[in-house]
Amino acid sequence: MPHRSDRSPSSPSPSPALPSRDALAATLRAAGCVFAEDEADMILAAANGDPCAVEAMAARRAAGLPLELVVGWAEFGGRRIVVEPGVFVPRRRTEFLVEQALALAPDASVVVDLCCGSGAVGAALAAALGGVDLHAADIDPAAVRCAHRNVESLGGHVHQGDLFDALPARLRGRVDILAANVPYVPSDEIALLPAEARDHEPRVALDGGTDGLDVLRRVAARAPAWLAPNGRLLIETSPHQTPGALTALTDAGLHAELAVCEDRPARVVIGTPGGAG
Repeated sequence: MPHRSDRSPSSPSPSPALPSRDALAATLRAAGCVFAEDEADMILAAANGDPCAVEAMAARRAAGLPLELVVGWAEFGGRRIVVEPGVFVPRRRTEFLVEQALALAPDASVVVDLCCGSGAVGAALAAALGGVDLHAADIDPAAVRCAHRNVESLGGHVHQGDLFDALPARLRGRVDILAANVPYVPSDEIALLPAEARDHEPRVALDGGTDGLDVLRRVAARAPAWLAPNGRLLIETSPHQTPGALTALTDAGLHAELAVCEDRPARVVIGTPGGAG
């Protein structure tokens, strides 16, 4: 007689329960997240009711992955900007650069976002201005792929290459807003950055050379040939680099100014062709 098991067929394991906001916030707080409740809300929304997704995202965040990379987006300029692993996460302080550009060139029709990363600056400018000829460029293929997702819906174009070499030649002398959020961390200070940036963002988006101004100088030197007669070059910089950044713009033949927002804090050097203010 065939042997018959006395065991009943195993029933499926119950699905894990969705953690409460408080429980998730407690996990995140234990991992050192200062704004644990806000982060819990974002993770729960991004997971869309999937307990396994919540668990996976909470684990990645607890391991130190930036929240924006955990949920897949960053808020910038009132928009959700798609961000992906290996791409620089846009900082809220850089919104000041966008605000300055809009104030100085409210009728801009040609906009370039150099060192675009995710394309956040270009997307914010294009959304505010409407109907502009937007071009974003970056040397990093991962950034270019990500920028496509953020600017193509706004009619923008994304190019891969080294600074101005990536741009169509037809833009020379026609750019109204040239925004360049260049890498400006001195090479020997990268190790001192918070782990979220140091370990999870590409070095090419951070490393500005010995004094942090190498890329800025390269942009400034070639900007006059690309700017329209009343165009503006805008570059974010740091307090201790401000004198060198202003000198770089002046040496390139641009009228150089500084705009400061103490609240965020943020500093933007602004260059105008021909010495015009």
